[in-house]
Amino acid sequence: MTRIEFFFNVEHKLKKVFELGEKIVNKNQRLMIFAPDDELARKLESFLWSEPATGFLPNCRADHVLAAETPVVIDSTGTQLTHHEVLINLQSQHPPFFSRFTRLIEIVGMDEADKAAARTRYSFYRDRGYEIKTFDAKKIDIQSTAQ
Repeated sequence: MTRIEFFFNVEHKLKKVFELGEKIVNKNQRLMIFAPDDELARKLESFLWSEPATGFLPNCRADHVLAAETPVVIDSTGTQLTHHEVLINLQSQHPPFFSRFTRLIEIVGMDEADKAAARTRYSFYRDRGYEIKTFDAKKIDIQSTAQ
């Protein structure tokens, strides 16, 4: 069964995607990021290649010829699933194919519309019997800066 995690109170979603993506790739796992539209997919692709200034996360779009070999794949349609390991959902609705993945990560921002959509997704998963873990990004950030 798919393991589901919600990270909420995320101030900068792209930075959180990079942070989680880096951990996933360092564990030799593959990551697919489900973006809400092509514009954010392009922005995310560029961000992961350039942030931080001393590093990057190798990535490409799902329709790229090297998608099957690339650790991080970005898609906004969900029509070309190149693997089934970890999925980060940035869309406002649940991905219709999420149960194919071993792990699903939902990232929830600070605005009320994003929180309301996340509550709907949370209820959807919970009502279907999925165990859900939640992480408050504000507390995680405070703990990591204190260490």
